[in-house]
Amino acid sequence: MGIFREAYSRVMAQVGLIDPAPPSSPAPAPAPAPAATPTRMREAAGVTVDVDDAQWRRLGQTPKDLDPIKRDRAFDAAQHAWEANPLARSMVELTLAYLLGKGVRLKSGDADAQTVLEDHWVDCINQWPIKLVKRIRELTIFGEQCWPVFVGSNGFVRVGYLDPKLIADVVMDPHNAEQPIGVVVKGKPGKLRKYRVIVNGPESVFHPRTQEIRATFTEGDCFYFRINDLCNGTRGRSDLLAMLDWLEAYDEFLFGEMERADFMRAFCWDVELTGANQDEVDRRAAKMSPPAPGSMRVHNESEKWNAVTPELQAADGNVAARLFRNHILGGMTIPEHWFGGAADVNRATGESMAEPTQKIFEMRQAFLGHALVEVATYVLRAHWGVLEDEALTPEQKAIVRGLGVEWPEMTTKDTSKYASAIGAVVSAVTTSIDAGLMTDETALAVIAVLAAQLGVDIDPVEELKKAREQLGDRGGDAPDLTGKGAPDPNDGVPTGDPADDVP
Repeated sequence: MGIFREAYSRVMAQVGLIDPAPPSSPAPAPAPAPAATPTRMREAAGVTVDVDDAQWRRLGQTPKDLDPIKRDRAFDAAQHAWEANPLARSMVELTLAYLLGKGVRLKSGDADAQTVLEDHWVDCINQWPIKLVKRIRELTIFGEQCWPVFVGSNGFVRVGYLDPKLIADVVMDPHNAEQPIGVVVKGKPGKLRKYRVIVNGPESVFHPRTQEIRATFTEGDCFYFRINDLCNGTRGRSDLLAMLDWLEAYDEFLFGEMERADFMRAFCWDVELTGANQDEVDRRAAKMSPPAPGSMRVHNESEKWNAVTPELQAADGNVAARLFRNHILGGMTIPEHWFGGAADVNRATGESMAEPTQKIFEMRQAFLGHALVEVATYVLRAHWGVLEDEALTPEQKAIVRGLGVEWPEMTTKDTSKYASAIGAVVSAVTTSIDAGLMTDETALAVIAVLAAQLGVDIDPVEELKKAREQLGDRGGDAPDLTGKGAPDPNDGVPTGDPADDVP
């Protein structure tokens, strides 16, 4: 308080309100200045605000993942494109229709295991026949899926769902950069939910340090699948990501064409007055009004009326629209005629153009088949009570190896050409066998290749064995592929009976 009162008195004395008071004590001598110490020169701390700086990178350095902000924007943009852009929606739904079609079914060669899988598949919570379509749709749109699992005391498995937008990070194995080991969910600091990624095997398959990390993921177990990713990446990417800008540009272009179509329907009346000066034109214009439909106009030869419409070259817009559309469809490996552009496509061309698309769908189908087999394996392991280790019996291992997915047929094949071809092939290989140019096994292998086009898988060795057994049951010794039995050893040997010796 004394320091404050002294300062107040000095201020009041300076403005003349009070008399200056004598100093209470002599001012202390100034302290000697400290000795100068050498300062270390360093770059000033701060943040670069150059807008171009974020676009620069080291030579050869490519981002393996989208940053969180771009990823969230990509999620929103892909979802909006599917909802609002007819072309994007068609590309996603076409993929689903070809992959899933009439439905998918898990299959096992063991009757008991098949019962467990079917109970899991149609469970009132799992409802795979309904939910699988939506999950594969989101896998296409967002590029990843996370399904938490819940195991009951009786070993029954129910599969949940986690919105990809809620995934904060995917933790990879520090000793194997392509193996995800955990999923971190967005939340408040210190309250993050952490799921352990399911690997159908014992924890001993991981490095001890990796096992320690996985032990911290205590929220539960989950399946995590991603597409369009790299081995050194952590997150998946949408099938639409490369086309998002083009889809938006195509949308804006079509809206512009719609506005131009409105302008093309517009017209105006051009009235020409022959020999009239400006005053006469103004007076005549003040008296005129656009004629109503079906009305009558009467004028002399000095006045001409013409309806004028704009010429905006609509054909150019059609060419540009096809160019943009084919660029987008080509990025998804989808032929033009699948989206209504079949003006220049006949049946033969259409079938040949569909082959690359079918290969892409088959590759995606193989990936989804692996994912569903992983789910089926986990369901059986939980039913057998061997989730914590891989102590499977030989019979259980055989069941797991025999798991598969029954897919619907992607396309209806033209069986007529294969049916006619298989007859010609059988005739040709039979002739080759008779001539000694081909073995029975090779002949049946050739037939098996053609039968595969009809959806029939033939094991040449096993099929030939069964065919010979069947022909043997009908009579004949060691029949061959042509159905002819082995030659009679007494054929051509005289028997002494003149009737038998007649050729």
